[in-house]
Amino acid sequence: MKKSSFFGLIIVIIVFSIIFIPKIFDRILNNKTVSSSRTFDIEKTLAYIKIDDEAKKVPDFLLLNQDSLYISNEDYLGKVFLAEFFFSKCPTICPIMNRNMKLLHDIFKDKEFGIASFTIDPEYDTPSVLKSYSESITNNSINWNFLTGEKAEIYNIANNGFNIFAGINSNAPGGFEHQGYFALIDKSGYIRSRNDKFGNPIVYYLGIENELAEKQGVEMLEEDIALLLNEK
Repeated sequence: MKKSSFFGLIIVIIVFSIIFIPKIFDRILNNKTVSSSRTFDIEKTLAYIKIDDEAKKVPDFLLLNQDSLYISNEDYLGKVFLAEFFFSKCPTICPIMNRNMKLLHDIFKDKEFGIASFTIDPEYDTPSVLKSYSESITNNSINWNFLTGEKAEIYNIANNGFNIFAGINSNAPGGFEHQGYFALIDKSGYIRSRNDKFGNPIVYYLGIENELAEKQGVEMLEEDIALLLNEK
């Protein structure tokens, strides 16, 4: 090797040592090391639920609420909202679901946020029954509609519109069978969700506790509602 090349290499090493090595030690000593994945640079977004490669919107509906006022899906445009299916006489998961729903209601009640709770027992859950039920939970919140109507329409909204199962089952507690899911809908009416660890949408959030889950559905929703509220 020529002497000039050798001395040039020595100079480069010295310059590198003077400029960069102190910075590396500073990062280590002050816990400033950077993950190679650089996940902090990735903007977190929520998935659209797609069927036949088309983003799925909340189904159209027009139902009576606890104040005997007609409420439609269009009343929720411009708001982030949650949807659930329940019934007031439910002895099992509904009280847990609505306890968790109220936690989210109280966090976001002053934001552009709403809740639609569809009864799957509309023959019993009339507006007056739902009025009493709502007052026992929310003190008559204007952001939370408890909705009733024709059974066939509600079951169509659940099973075909949201693909959240609801049905009559005389052997089930309370006489009805349903899933304890919450659907998250953005300001434009699209159903949204976070992805699982494999990169697939979780689609719906569990409204009851899951002992095996690292993070509960209500905790994920608190984060994801905030994301959608800030989404342009």
